Amino acid sequence: MGIILKKKLKDGSLLGMWEITEDINVLLSQVKLSATELERFDGFLSHARKLEFLSVRALLAKMINPDAKIIYNGNQKPYIEDGSQNISISHSKKITSILLNKTKRVGIDLEFMSHRIRKVAHKFINDSESINKNDLIERYHLYVHWCAKEALYKICDKKDINFKLNLFIKPFPVNNKGVIKGKVNSDMINEEFDLNYFKYDNYVIVYTSKV
Repeated sequence: MGIILKKKLKDGSLLGMWEITEDINVLLSQVKLSATELERFDGFLSHARKLEFLSVRALLAKMINPDAKIIYNGNQKPYIEDGSQNISISHSKKITSILLNKTKRVGIDLEFMSHRIRKVAHKFINDSESINKNDLIERYHLYVHWCAKEALYKICDKKDINFKLNLFIKPFPVNNKGVIKGKVNSDMINEEFDLNYFKYDNYVIVYTSKV
């Protein structure tokens, strides 16, 4: 399938999504791996992990430049090697997503919706947050909260953040897409963010950016 979305956003960010239907050889033909990247790729034991790795780089090539390279800091936060863009990456099941911005910090998360999220909701939902208890809505509402907190975690460089104690999503009505308010309150960070969310098939995608 390849790239299914490439969209310039109002804040100047570029959002891309890739649906993995190709095999490894097809994806390999669409990317230029450095020696370091090839060594990392060869080290993956999981077939799915190899597909994910290649799809990220194939998507990035389509979004900006076939020669663009991704590097990681000590917290495994990704960066574009030449410093031209800030980048955030997410992957779930068959979908890979990337958010880019030349001047703003970015965070994105996407998740395939399964039913197991209800069993772990107590680990990331706090008393200030409100979840719709309608059977048809609850799972989706929980996933929007989870993805929003993942996006906040990423944009803040994963710095000593507890999803339940340090991340807060303001109550919001559930729609197929929208903008919600999130806050990070920790010893190192105290900031508020606008987060955009939308639904694609059985996936939830949430993204945010800020200077």
